[in-house]
Formats: sequence, C-alpha cells, structure tokens
Amino acid sequence: MLELASIIILGIFAQWIAWRTRVPAILPLILVGLLVGPLATLWTADGSKLIEPIYSVEEGKFGLFPGGGLFYFVSLAIGIILFEGGLTLKRSELKDVGHAITRLLIIGSLVTFLGAGFAAFGLMGTSWKISMLFSSLIIVTGPTVIAPILRNIPLTKNVATVLKWEGILIDPIGALVAVLVFEFIHSGAGGEFTTHALIEFAKIVAVGFTYGVVGAYGLAYMIKKEWIPHYLLNVFTLALVLLVFVGSDLIAHESGLLTVVVMGMVLGNLDVKNLKEILDFKESLSVLLISILFILLSANMDISQLQMINGNAIILFVIVVLVIRPLGVFLSTYNSNLSFNEKLFISWVGPRGIVAAGIASLFGLKLTSDGVPGAELITPLVFMIVLGTVLLNATTARLVARLLNVTKEKSDGIMIIGASEASRLIGKYLLGTERNVVLVDRNERNVEMAKIMGIAAIAADVYSDEIKDSFELLDVGTLFAMTGSVDVNKKACEKYGSDYGENGTYRLLSTAELKGEKGAGKPPSGIFSYHDDYLNINKVASDYPEIFEKEIGSKEELISFNNLANSKFSSIPLFLKSGNKLEVIPSDLEGFEYTEGLLFVYLGKELVE
Repeated sequence: MLELASIIILGIFAQWIAWRTRVPAILPLILVGLLVGPLATLWTADGSKLIEPIYSVEEGKFGLFPGGGLFYFVSLAIGIILFEGGLTLKRSELKDVGHAITRLLIIGSLVTFLGAGFAAFGLMGTSWKISMLFSSLIIVTGPTVIAPILRNIPLTKNVATVLKWEGILIDPIGALVAVLVFEFIHSGAGGEFTTHALIEFAKIVAVGFTYGVVGAYGLAYMIKKEWIPHYLLNVFTLALVLLVFVGSDLIAHESGLLTVVVMGMVLGNLDVKNLKEILDFKESLSVLLISILFILLSANMDISQLQMINGNAIILFVIVVLVIRPLGVFLSTYNSNLSFNEKLFISWVGPRGIVAAGIASLFGLKLTSDGVPGAELITPLVFMIVLGTVLLNATTARLVARLLNVTKEKSDGIMIIGASEASRLIGKYLLGTERNVVLVDRNERNVEMAKIMGIAAIAADVYSDEIKDSFELLDVGTLFAMTGSVDVNKKACEKYGSDYGENGTYRLLSTAELKGEKGAGKPPSGIFSYHDDYLNINKVASDYPEIFEKEIGSKEELISFNNLANSKFSSIPLFLKSGNKLEVIPSDLEGFEYTEGLLFVYLGKELVE
C-alpha cells in the first residue's frame, strides 16, 4: 500500500515541481523514478529499490505487478495517452501549417528515422530491427516538452510557428510510425521476415485501421443520437477505448496501440459536439497516468541498463542532436522564408517527450520478454535522448536564441477574454495590424463564430488552468478582459496579467462603476473604455459593425475628436495607432504625447465633424 500511495504522491509532486520551475514534467518524473529505483540500490542497506514495479520470486523482485501485470498496465495507459494525442490532430491544421512545417514533418521525420537508425546500428551494435525501432521512437518531440521552453522565450513569429506546429502534429504522427515499426518487428520476432510474418503485419495494420475507424464513427454516432447520458460520456468513452484496444488485440495480437491512435485521429476530425469535454477528461486522466507511468518505468530500470549508457551511447546522442536534427531541419526548410539563424535555432530545439519515453518502455518490455536480442537497449537509449535533449534545451534555449538574434524585444500578441460580437470585431481589426490575436470564451458558439471569421479562439474557463497550456498564447503580451461579468474580467486580469500582460492588462468597466455607485468608483488605469460597459459596446457593434481609422493632425484635434466620439452613443473610441504601435486610449489625453501620422481608431457609426 505504501508503494502504491508513494507513486501517486511522488508523481503529482513531480508535476508540481515542473509547474513551479516551468520545465517539462517528464524531467522531474523520470529523475524521481530513477532515484527511487535503480539509483536507490546504491545506498540502501540491502541494495534494493525503494519502489520495485515487478513481483518475481525467480528474479528476487518483490514489487507491485506480478507476471505480465506491469506490461498490461503500461499497454493500457499508453493506449489511453495515444488516443488523447490522436484527438488533437486536425486535418485542417495539417493543411494550414505551411510548406516548411509540412516538409519538416515528412522530410525531417524521414531523416531522423534513417539517420538515427544507421547511427545506432554502427555505434551500439544492435540489429537493424532494434536500430530502426529506436530511430522511430525519437522522431517525436511533442507539445508537452516544447511548450514550457517556448513559453519563456519571446521568439520571432516564424520560429515560434514552426516549433509550435511541429510539436503538436508530430506527436500522433510519430506515435503511429513507431507503432507500425514495432508491429513489423514483432510480426517477425521469431526469426526472419517470412511471408507468414508479413501477412501477420498486414493483418495488424488492417485490424488496427478498421477497428479504429469503426470505433470512432460508432462513438460519434452514439453521441449524436444521445444514447449516452452526459454524466457517463467521459467514462463511457474511456471504457470504449479500452474495449476497442482489447478487442482488436484479441483478433490481431499487438494491434491495440495502432487501433487507439487511429480511433483518436478519426474522432478528432469528426463533428462531435462534446469532443472538448472528452478531450479535457482524457487530458486530466493522462496527467495522472503519466505521473504514475514514468515513475514506474524509470524505477523498473536496473543499474545494469544505466551502465549501458557508455561512450558510444554519448556519441550517438551527440550525432542525433548536432548532425541528424540540423540535417533534417535544413533539408526540410530549403528555399523557405526562414533565415539561416532561424533554421539554426530550430535545429537546436528538438526535445523528445512523453510519447517517446512511454512507448520505448512498453516496446522494450515486450521485446525483451519475447527474447529479441538487443531489446534491453531500447529503454535506456531512448531515456538518454529524452533526458539529454530536455535538459539541454531547457537550460540553453534562451541563450542560443539571444546569440542567434531570433527573439523579439517584446510579445505583441493580444488575448481577448470574451468572444462577443464586439470582441470579434476588435479581434478581426487587430489581426489586420499583423498581430497574433486569440479570443477566449467558455461559450463554444462564440468561439466557433470567431473561428469562422478567421480569428484564433479557445473554448476555456478563466478560472481553470487550461488557458496557460495553449500554444496559441506563446507570443501574447497584451490582455483585454471584455466579458459581461466584472468578476470574470477582474479574475482574468489578476490571474493572467503577469503571464500575458507585459504590454498592458485592460478590462471593461461594470455598469455600477460607470455610474459611480457607492463602493464602485472608476479605477485609475487598466481600463479598456471609461464610457462604455459590455452592453453598450456590444449594442454598438451589433448596430454598426465597422471599425474606422481617423487621421489626427494635432493634439487639440485628438482631444476634440475623442470628446465627440464619447458624446455619441453610436461610436466608441478604441485605440490610438502610430505606425505599428497601438495603445488603448487613456482616460486623460492632456498628458498624451502626440506624434505625426497618429490614427484614432473607433468602433461604430462613422463620425463627421
């Protein structure tokens, strides 16, 4: 009981440490697992691990999972994690990411697959099967390791976009490649790839894709017909994923992982109204599973496996980081609009993550138990790549970015809390000023309407922490809180101002504040409009859905025109624009420094002086 409780407690503690230090969670999780596992044998009195995952009397291990229990738990946990990863892959995103990113996903992955495979074969003396499985596993970077690094560095738009989309899209793609390579190896595990082995591989692929597609469409149909009560939706989905996993595995042995990856990818691209709820549940479940999983997998390694990390393994790591990754990036981005320095930085940032480590451990366990020569090297080699790249990038990315001059002086993206009609109009205007704009609203209809207008939008609650996990907000430096609730607006400014308001945090006034009611005086700063509340600004946006720019010739004209706009219910002042500089109109323009070519930006009916 103590060991089971300790795994969960240590796992969540490691997740908290990752949150506090802003490093990928996989780093403290693996380190904790190594400390209570193989490294503990160096200082415990009897040379035993503090946490022993496997129970085996023959091997002298008295741990948690007897027989194949650990393998089955890892299989099901990885299956759930891969299903959640598959849900995030959208065909539309793949088409929209641009030529360079698409090539990076294809050419970059192929270079890593072939290059790392040849390097492992030559340096580690493993068979071609094990070498290519290793290389397929390190294709994956993943959003969980990229996001914490990018969130702390104000990168140029080109670099941030490439790394963001590579991290999002390569996770399920890389997992699918790794699963296919494993199935190919496993189908011929008893010897050479005979006709029978190839037939078995074809069977695995056929069953995996068939069951995955059928499972996805079946679940989507049941949700559409409302055959599943809302309170059972998440747990029913979990049960169905496990059913499809086990069912396909019974028909074609080891086809379960492929099945759930395909099921997630297909379901994620269907019009399922409750998909976000399913995804949120799977993300929460994945956090718990990942916390348990990586402590177990790290603890399961032995000192002998760690000792396999010899000089040749270090050379392999250096080749992967300094040769293979840059080669893949430069080939993929040839003739693109990326500068040489931007390509160099993208080459430097390639941390491997949770999917790589998790699947490596699973495959290592399975192939080792099947007696495949060299399989015991899979887990330590991949863990070396994961830990090495995460440590390297987390500690040096900022310095390298500055040396290569691929950082921006400040983040110019804008987040608007609330996706009402007025917010959408303002967001559309701001997009035209070449700024990244993201709208956040818990109302999914408002979010969808924003997306139809071409504005990035997130369906989220400001009281949750999910907003901070969004890649779309990496370059946000200004926050506008524009919901109909003063409490929500205040909470958004308080909670997210430090992360996303380096250039300013602004909110709408409440009706009580506008009227100057007792205890509700107007704050001196941080206000989007001193004359209009949520109802006023959205009424004008509905009646006169246009935004105008008026060139101002002097400071006196600026004050006069601002007073005119404020006196008209049909017009609302928004911004002062000078070149690419944009700022919210202050309450007192007397101290404002006028510059030639200044534009007065307002919403509503066009004003005629």
